[in-house]
Amino acid sequence: MQIRDLPHADPGEPDARNGGTLLLWLYRTQLGGQVKALFWGLVHTGAQATFPVPVGLAVQAVVDRSGSRLALAGGLLAVLGVLVALGDTMLHRASVTNWITAVARMQQLLARKATDMGSALTRRVASGEITAVGTGDLEKIGWLVEGVSRFGAAAVTSVGVCVALMLYQPALGLVVAAGAPVLALAVLPLLPHATRRADAQREKAGRATELASDTVAGLRVLRGIGGEDLFLDRYRTASQEQRRAAIRSARMWSLISAVQVALPGLLLVAVVWYGVHLALQGRIAVGELVTVYSAVTFLLFPLRHFEETAMAYSFARPSADRAARVLALARPTGRRITPDGPLTGDLHDPVTGLTAATGRLTAVVCGDPDAAGRLADRLGGHAPDAEPPADGPDEPGAARPDSPSVLLGGTPLDDVPRDTARAAVLVQDKDPTLLSGTLGELLDIPASGRVEAADALAAAQCGDVLAALAQASDDASGDPGTTRITERGRSLSGGQRQRLALARSLVADPEVLVLDEPTSAVDAHTEARIADGLRALRTGRTTVVLTSSPLLLDRADQVVFLRDGVLVAAAPHRELLRTCPAYRSVVTRDTEPPALTGDDRPRPAGTAARTAPIEETA
Repeated sequence: MQIRDLPHADPGEPDARNGGTLLLWLYRTQLGGQVKALFWGLVHTGAQATFPVPVGLAVQAVVDRSGSRLALAGGLLAVLGVLVALGDTMLHRASVTNWITAVARMQQLLARKATDMGSALTRRVASGEITAVGTGDLEKIGWLVEGVSRFGAAAVTSVGVCVALMLYQPALGLVVAAGAPVLALAVLPLLPHATRRADAQREKAGRATELASDTVAGLRVLRGIGGEDLFLDRYRTASQEQRRAAIRSARMWSLISAVQVALPGLLLVAVVWYGVHLALQGRIAVGELVTVYSAVTFLLFPLRHFEETAMAYSFARPSADRAARVLALARPTGRRITPDGPLTGDLHDPVTGLTAATGRLTAVVCGDPDAAGRLADRLGGHAPDAEPPADGPDEPGAARPDSPSVLLGGTPLDDVPRDTARAAVLVQDKDPTLLSGTLGELLDIPASGRVEAADALAAAQCGDVLAALAQASDDASGDPGTTRITERGRSLSGGQRQRLALARSLVADPEVLVLDEPTSAVDAHTEARIADGLRALRTGRTTVVLTSSPLLLDRADQVVFLRDGVLVAAAPHRELLRTCPAYRSVVTRDTEPPALTGDDRPRPAGTAARTAPIEETA
């Protein structure tokens, strides 16, 4: 795998049982690249480890006044220098390639998981945590992946040097062979403490990132209520906690570094002292002592790799655990079936008893915004993703993870492939997200082609938005389609963002469109025009609007009233105003709703309510 081949055609299915299995899977997926890096690492470190031989040969040649051996030593040094340079260059290329391809693979896996989970992801994992996993944690995982081949080459070469020294000079070689493992393992007792401190630092960094993200996202609101100072003080506190945690972590790593410098220095002193005694006794030659000294000096180089790899693993293992927890998330899914054709027909929710007739505009009144959000998720096939308490769901009408699936034309959405369900049913929640980019890019989405962008913008009453974008356009023609919209549409007002999101949904033109409070941020006059435009543009398509706005309710073919998550009544808006006191109380914002009687008591899911005949309303 080369960098030019990115992104991966298929990032694969990760083993996300825990961080260790994820790291092992990641290593196996790029085994060829790791073997290549190991080979060049052996060339590099092997050439470096061989340097003491020509150095000792040269020193002994000078002592013996042998010009031929001195020339031979010089030739060997030149060859080894070329091998060191070649090996170092190719090792760096191979290792960095492994790093980048591993991080790219993880990024694709996380992006795929975010797409699969949708809005359920941020309900199960904090947004700051997701950001930290996708940035800092992936960098630490890549650091370990990059260092594995260097560590392997250093370990193999170190063992080879120790064996060679024992054969070359058994007395000194035995000292080196006994001391090298001690040096390599000396820091292991310190690593658990360093890991805990590094993990604590990372958690505090994630908390600070989450606070910063929340503060920036709500800055306009905070300024309106004078709360920015409070949030900034919270961020300062979190930032200082992160700084203190970083200092504690750095102290531990500085201690590990000190141990890795001090102990090899002591070994070098011991070898030189013992070697000098052997030379004075005539048991070894001066050139042999220089060779052994050079070999011990070389061992300091792989020991630094051991320290770096230990540090990388200490950081990467907790990061991999967090990434594995995100990648292990999954939606409850049932038996997979493949429909013969596009999904069409009535949309029915067995939990609430709601049925939205095909090709009609159905409005749903819940009275509880949270219940409406849960219902919108269910209608889109987003199954509940948390286990309910043992005695039942927390909220009235909340669905269990094992509750029956929403049916579209009699087909359970939970049982069809995700792409099929998403193509059939599009859900726009009450706080839709606008990605950064131009207006043209915002509306350039998979669509049926039946609805033009201009028609969708007109139906969503985006005329003032287009005028503002045209005024801010860098294009000489003033084309609003080329104007960039900032991240999450922060350069726009709440109503403008809401209307652009509605236009995007209308352009998509799905078979079933579910809108959760699509006009909550606009004035009454604009809302009335949007209601007319929505009804006209969605003619022949199934549309479900969760709202309590009389303007939208009056344009609906059918209004379904839910109370405590159960269908109470279904009829046109004006009919329900006359016959259902509880419905009238919700729509008119009565603070003291009447007790349920007769016709408006909740009925079990799937039980039909008494309704008036459906009639066209003004």
